[in-house]
Amino acid sequence: MHAIRVASAALLGACALAVSTPPAVATERDVTPFGFGVLPSTIAAGGRVTLQIDRSNGGCEGAVTVTSGIFDSVHIAASRSSATTTVDHDVRVGAVYQVTFTCDGVSGSTQLAVVGLHPTSPTPAPHPVPRGVRAGAGGTVAGFDIKEIGLGAALIAGSVGTAYHFSRRRSGEDDA
Repeated sequence: MHAIRVASAALLGACALAVSTPPAVATERDVTPFGFGVLPSTIAAGGRVTLQIDRSNGGCEGAVTVTSGIFDSVHIAASRSSATTTVDHDVRVGAVYQVTFTCDGVSGSTQLAVVGLHPTSPTPAPHPVPRGVRAGAGGTVAGFDIKEIGLGAALIAGSVGTAYHFSRRRSGEDDA
């Protein structure tokens, strides 16, 4: 009986900790200092795609390596902003493949869909260009909201206290 109470308290604490994860950590993905895209975003097997890099903001100064399971690795020289490659003929129709761009040690990815013989809508959809990160805080607590931190700490403390209270209350009932 004691093991069930301990497991319940541990599970409740883990859930409270998981819920209190900051939104920036939970949603972080593919933020790069450079823009990139694959044109068209839907392609037929054996078709040609253009891989583009936005070098206007200075976020990507070196050579770019583009990898995917749908074509061979492509290297874009530092003096170029695009390259063209051919999609493999043996790709699965209806699948969506990930295309990863790596420049100066930073990687970002987008998707490329494979359609039947002809693309249904070859609409160019380049990856949106993020405007970089806010820098300059230097490891301080800049950007943290004291109210949110306090509320999160109160929720965690409350859930641990409630679990402790219920575990002590039940053990008192068993002794009588």
